[in-house]
Amino acid sequence: MSIYVGNLPYSVTEESLSSIFTEFGTVKRVQTPLDRETGRSRGFAFVEMSTDAEEEAAIEALDGAEWMGRDLKVNKAKPREERGSSSRGGWGNNNRGGGGGGRRY
Repeated sequence: MSIYVGNLPYSVTEESLSSIFTEFGTVKRVQTPLDRETGRSRGFAFVEMSTDAEEEAAIEALDGAEWMGRDLKVNKAKPREERGSSSRGGWGNNNRGGGGGGRRY
């Protein structure tokens, strides 16, 4: 299981985030996705701990808690969805049947 941590300041580091979660058990991994253009945190992170009980304790204690001037949003992370073909947009998805994108004369 993994924990989602949202509403983080852009200045957050994996080390500072890990330090608050170690109060509830052993932190296995902290991941703070970075914005491709700016290289700074995107304002959320994922934390993995050693046991489900540790994760539950951290979620219960930290959800809604103020940290670095922000009210944290902490809950179980949802599984990542596949990024394959999408039903939104793209060629051939014009809801009129048949493919799209060809020239009509």
